[in-house]
Amino acid sequence: MNYSATLLASLLLAGSLPALADDIEHGENLYTIYCTQCHGVTGNGDGVNVPAMSVQPRNHRDQGEMSARTDAELFKAVKEGGKSINKSVLMPPWGGNLSDDDIHALVRYMRQLCCESGG
Repeated sequence: MNYSATLLASLLLAGSLPALADDIEHGENLYTIYCTQCHGVTGNGDGVNVPAMSVQPRNHRDQGEMSARTDAELFKAVKEGGKSINKSVLMPPWGGNLSDDDIHALVRYMRQLCCESGG
């Protein structure tokens, strides 16, 4: 069973599906505000800042790349910046702007981006 199926099954048992939908929508809104400039509107790593960047931002729709990262690593990268997980120093730390709940919502939204990409 893959990550999404496991999550969905556990949420159905817990009766949390509406809360998850709200949480993912919140994550999407935060992604639009904080992430799209570099990672792109669709999460493909093609944001408007890319031409001025020396390191290509991660493609959050790349299942191979995203499956290589745990939720804890993604959370840490968002909260403490890319350097915290030995990735690009260009990824800023957002922990001063976002609560832990906000960052968890962002991680869930990034997982959704990856899973809906089909590739």
